[in-house]
Amino acid sequence: MIQLNTLSKLLLCGCFCMVWCLSIKAQTIDSTDTIVLSDPLNRLESNLEEEVNLGFEVGTRRDIVGASSTVKPDDFLKFDTTQWVQDALSGRMTGLQGSSNIRGLGNALIVVDGIPGRDINILNMEEIEEITILKDANVSALYGSMARDGVIVVTTKRGSTKREFNISASTGVRLPIRMPNYLNSAEYMQYFNEARVNDGLGELYSAEQMENHRSGTNPYRYPDVDFYDKANFSPLTPYANVTADFAGGSENTKFYINLGFKSDGSFQSINPENEKGAKRFNVRGNIDFRVNDWIKSSLDVVAIIDKNKGSLSNVYQDGSTFKPNLYSPLIPISSIDFSANPQLRGIVDAAHQYDGFLLGGNQAYSDNVPIANIFAGGYQTNMTRVSQVNNSIDFDLNAITEGLSAKSYVSFDFYNIYNLSVQNKFAVYEPTWNDEGRIVDLVNVKDTDLKDQVENVNTDFFAIRYGFYGLVNYDKKWNEDHGINASLVGFANNTYVRSEKQSAKNSHVALSLNYNYKDRLLANFSGAYVNSVKLAEGHRGKFAPSVGFAYVLSEEPSLKGSSWLNYFKLRSSIGVIYSDLGIQDYFLYDAIYEQNGGGYNWGDTNGSGYYNASTKILRGENTGLDFEKRTDFTLGFESLLFKKFWLEGNVFQSIMGDKVIRASTLYPEYYDSFRPYTNYNKDQYSGFELGVNYYSKAGNSTFDIGARMLYTRSERTKVDEVYQDDYQYRKGTPVDAIWGLESLGLFQVDEFNPDGSLKNGLPTQYGTVRPGDIKYKDQNGDGVVNDQDMVQIGRYGAPWSFGSDITWSYKAFTLFALLTAQVGGDGVLSGDYYRPQGDAKYSEVVKGRWTEATAESATFPRLSSIGSANNFEKTSTYWLYSNDNFRIQRVQLTYDLPSQLISKLKMKDISLFTSVSNLAEFSKNRKIRELQLGYNPLFRYYSFGARMKF
Repeated sequence: MIQLNTLSKLLLCGCFCMVWCLSIKAQTIDSTDTIVLSDPLNRLESNLEEEVNLGFEVGTRRDIVGASSTVKPDDFLKFDTTQWVQDALSGRMTGLQGSSNIRGLGNALIVVDGIPGRDINILNMEEIEEITILKDANVSALYGSMARDGVIVVTTKRGSTKREFNISASTGVRLPIRMPNYLNSAEYMQYFNEARVNDGLGELYSAEQMENHRSGTNPYRYPDVDFYDKANFSPLTPYANVTADFAGGSENTKFYINLGFKSDGSFQSINPENEKGAKRFNVRGNIDFRVNDWIKSSLDVVAIIDKNKGSLSNVYQDGSTFKPNLYSPLIPISSIDFSANPQLRGIVDAAHQYDGFLLGGNQAYSDNVPIANIFAGGYQTNMTRVSQVNNSIDFDLNAITEGLSAKSYVSFDFYNIYNLSVQNKFAVYEPTWNDEGRIVDLVNVKDTDLKDQVENVNTDFFAIRYGFYGLVNYDKKWNEDHGINASLVGFANNTYVRSEKQSAKNSHVALSLNYNYKDRLLANFSGAYVNSVKLAEGHRGKFAPSVGFAYVLSEEPSLKGSSWLNYFKLRSSIGVIYSDLGIQDYFLYDAIYEQNGGGYNWGDTNGSGYYNASTKILRGENTGLDFEKRTDFTLGFESLLFKKFWLEGNVFQSIMGDKVIRASTLYPEYYDSFRPYTNYNKDQYSGFELGVNYYSKAGNSTFDIGARMLYTRSERTKVDEVYQDDYQYRKGTPVDAIWGLESLGLFQVDEFNPDGSLKNGLPTQYGTVRPGDIKYKDQNGDGVVNDQDMVQIGRYGAPWSFGSDITWSYKAFTLFALLTAQVGGDGVLSGDYYRPQGDAKYSEVVKGRWTEATAESATFPRLSSIGSANNFEKTSTYWLYSNDNFRIQRVQLTYDLPSQLISKLKMKDISLFTSVSNLAEFSKNRKIRELQLGYNPLFRYYSFGARMKF
C-alpha cells in the first residue's frame, strides 16, 4: 500500500475536486474549447527580435554572430512539466550532447545570472526565464579561460509590472526499472564448489549443506539472504513537487519570488523509522528598483535547504558483497530452547528485541553487520545548505554620450554540506544450533547495547565563492543603416574550499565589438585577456582574440518579403581561447627537490666514517609553461522556410593544443627525474550539427515537431609517445578511445597438451591458463600476449546523438513526447557483478560460465576461486558492449480546463497533466545500461498534477 505524505494527499484531493467540478458542469460548459497556445512560428519570428541573454551581454537572435541555441521554459513547461534542468535540456538543444556536453568537448561552464560556476542542479525549471548554450569561441569569448568547453547560460525570472501568481504541483510514484540479481545460497555454494574444483582444490560445501540452504526449512540456521528482496524495498515510492511564483510591481519597483518544495520517499524500507527520504526547500527572490533617472539597482537572494535522512548502512553497497549463505541477520526468539540453557532467558530479556527477533551475526564477520546497523546503529541526516546573494547597479550614461551605459555586479555564494548522525552501539548474537534445529546458546560477537546521547556533526564540505564584474557598454545606430555595440568587461572570481589550501581564482578583461549594416551584414570582434595564478610570473597573462561574420541573406531587397524564404542567415567565426582548466595543479612550473633521497659515505673505507645526504631532483623547472589553447572554427546557417520549417546547422572544428603534460620522449631516458611539465599534446574535435522544427495546423489539431542531430569526431593529433609497434600509437585515434586486448573467445580443451600446457604455436597468455580462460590475439606475433598487444577496441563517447520533441494538440488535449538516441559509443563491463573472481559474491552472469558441457555456448569464462589475472584484470573486447540506445524519455498528456469554468474560478488558466519519465529504452544491452550498482536504482516516474495561473 502506498503511503503518501500529507502534501501528496492534499494535492490529489484538490486535483480530483477540479475534475469533479468539471464533470458536474459538463451540461452547461462547452468542452470543445481549444488550447490557447502561442503559434510556434509566430513566436519564432518574434523571437528573432527578442533579447537573448548571453550572461555578460544581451543581443537579439538576429544580431548574434556566433553559434548559439536558446530555449525558453515557458514555451514548453505547460506540456512538459519536468522540474530538473538537466532533464529538460537533454535532447532539446542543437549541439548539446546529453545535458552539459557541447559538441563533445566535455562539461560546459554553467553561468547562472551572469555568474560562472554555479550549480545548475539547484534550480527548478519554474524559476528559469531562458537557457542559452554558447558553442563557439567567438560567442563564448567574454568568459575567458573558463569557456574552454563551451558555456550554458541560465537566466532566472524577474519581476514585471504585470501581476502574476502561478502554482505548479505534482505527485506520483517511482518504480525501480531494474535491480541486481545475485545467486541464492544453494546456487552460490554450488558454483563456488565448481570454482574450487577448477583450481584443483576440494569442494567447500557438501551436498547436504547445499540442500539445507535450498530447502528453506530453517532459513535462520541455513540462511538465504537477499538484500534486494522486495520485502526490503518499497514497491512504489511516493514523491511530490510544488512550486509557486509571484511577480509584480510598478515602473519604479518590480519583484519576483519563487518558492519550491520537493519530497522523495525512501526506497529502502527495512527500518522506516530511520528511512525518511529526501526533502528540499528553495526560495528565490529578487527586486529591481530605480534609484533615480539614471541609476537602477537589483538585489537577488537565494536559499536552499536539502535534507536526506537514512540509516548508517547503505543496503545497495552492502548487498553487493554480503554472501547469501554467510549468516542470518535476524534470530527468531521462538527458536531458542530455554529449557536446554536457562541462562539464555536472561540474555534475551536484557537484549533489544525487534518484532520477536534478535540481531544475528558471526564471530568472523563481527564488523560486517549491515542489517543490524540499519535496525540498531542509529541514523544519519545529510544536510546541504546553499545561499546566494547578488547585487547589481545599472548606470544610464546617456548624459555623457548617447548609447553609453555601465553595470556593476557583486555576488556571494555559500555552500555547506554536513552530516548529522546518531551512532549507537549494539549487541549482535551468534547462535549455536542443536540437531533438532533449536538454539541452545548465544554469544555476543559485537558490543553491548548503548544509545548515543548526542547528535554528531561532521562537516563534509564548506565553500565560499565571491565575485565581481564591471561592464561598460556603448550601443549606437546611425541613419538606420549602421549600428555599433561595444562592451568592455572586467571579471574576477574567487572560490575558497575549506579542505583545499589554494583558492580557485579566475580573472580576465574582455572586449566585444559588434557592427551591423542594415540588419544584413554583421561583424563581431571579441577577445579576452586572461590571467592564471597556475603559471609563473611573466607568463600569467595572454590575449585570446576571435572574429565572426554573418550575412542575413533574407534582408536583401530581392528576397525581403519572400513567401518561401522568411529568414536566412549565414555565419562564420574563428577564434582562440586560452585556458588553465587542464592544468591540474599549482606551481607545476617549479622544480621540486627531495632531501635525503640518497647519499654517500666518505672518510672511511669500512663504512664507519661520515655520511652526506644528497638532494634529489624530482621534477625540472619550466617557467615558460603556458596556457592550453583552443582554436575554433565554425561555419553555419539558420533559416525559416515557408513559415513551416525552422532549419539550422553548423560545421565546426576545435583544436585543443598545447596541453600540459610531463613529456618523456623529448628527453633522454637517463634524464627522467629532470623532466619538467611542458605544453605538447594536441587533440582535435570536428563534426556537424543540424536542427529542424516543423509546424502545421488544421482545424482543432496542431502538430509541432523538433529534431536535432549532432555528429562529433575526436582525434589525438599530437601525442608524447614512443612504442615498439605502430598499432600501439595513440596518435590518430579518438580522444576517448578504449584500449585493450582483442579476444578470440575462450580456450577449449583441444588447445592443451595432456600435461595442461598450451599446444605449440599458441602464444602464452597472462600466467597459467586453462580451458575456459579468455584467449587473446598476439598482435605482433612474438609468441607472448602482454600489454604490448593492446589495440583500440572502441570508444566511450557516442559520435552520433539525436533528440526529438513531438507535440500534438487536439482541442483541449496535448500529447507530448521527448525522444533521444545515441549511436557509436561503447562501454566496458567491470566490477564484481560482471567480472567476479576469487571469493567475490556471484551474480547471475556466472550461470553462463564455461564448462566442457557448455563449451560452445558459454558466455562467461571458467570460474576460479583464486582469481585470474588473465580473465578479469584486463580490459578486452570480451567485456566490451555497445551503448547504442533509443529512449522515450518522457510522455505527457495535458488537459486544459474550459475557459468558462476557469473564469468562474477567478483564474486565468488551469491545466491537468499526467506523465511518465524514463518510459522505455530500446537497446541491445538495455539490461546492462539500466542496472545501477551500489546506489539507488534507475527509476521510472509516474506523475499527476496541475498548473494554475491566477
